[in-house]
Amino acid sequence: MRRPVSLFLVALACVPATAFRARGDENAPARLTKDGSFKQNVQWSPDGKTLLFTRIHEGKMALWIMPAAGGEMTRLLPGHTEPHFDGHYSPDGKRIVYVYDKLEGTDGKLRIDVCATDGSDNQTLIPHKAFEESPRFSPDGKTVLWVSTRNKNPDLYTVTAEGKDEKRLTNDPAYDLHPAWSPDGKRIAFASGRSGRQKIHVMSADGTGVQKLTDGEFLDSWPVWHPDGKRIAFASNRSGNYDIWLMTAEGKELRKLTGHKAQDTSPAWAPDGKKLAFVSTRDGGSEIYVLGVK
Repeated sequence: MRRPVSLFLVALACVPATAFRARGDENAPARLTKDGSFKQNVQWSPDGKTLLFTRIHEGKMALWIMPAAGGEMTRLLPGHTEPHFDGHYSPDGKRIVYVYDKLEGTDGKLRIDVCATDGSDNQTLIPHKAFEESPRFSPDGKTVLWVSTRNKNPDLYTVTAEGKDEKRLTNDPAYDLHPAWSPDGKRIAFASGRSGRQKIHVMSADGTGVQKLTDGEFLDSWPVWHPDGKRIAFASNRSGNYDIWLMTAEGKELRKLTGHKAQDTSPAWAPDGKKLAFVSTRDGGSEIYVLGVK
């Protein structure tokens, strides 16, 4: 039996869409999609005009884009016949780094590829050695951070944007997942089970000075830094199901941004820091929503 496409994906008919907000509730999230297909790994383009995300449509996992205000969804790489997912924009908005699952028999060989934002000029950045996932450009565009099991355990690594000078940042028996650069590029937030349960941690960009930011018996994942570098949003089931939470960069002043019996995951800040996109099952499918945040 073939393994799942991704070891680390956490997520419990292409129809044109426009933003939809519940009638009479101006504070409710605006729903951007209505097709019900699986979605995850939402990212904003640096200019704030486009959303990039993973979508399973007609049985195929692929990268899709759509206007950030809502509209038609379009496949980024329609020529790719094999699974690809978890895209991330370079800070200049000219490139996208993502995971490509090269199928070989009943197995898949995950690697990290990079392409232009129009899907052209596709190249392999990090060849397959193990599970290679969650690639993230650094804020200056010179480095790519990612998760790899090349040393038998999911740890965090960096490589130059040209695919050189590989460095291992973490070395712990627990899974280290979902890395995110701080806006100044000096720190990295990530999820790790090194304290027993999966919690949000932060460390210096060279892998030193690891600190745990969240506590408790629940699961915390997908940290994303606010553009001002002072706050971190993340997904947590601390209220009984997955919601989006906000805290300071020191792990203080926790605030629940969504409160629904459905699963809210995959938070992503808009470049201006005024809005947060996320994926929710609240309307019966897996849809993208945008919430205003003060």
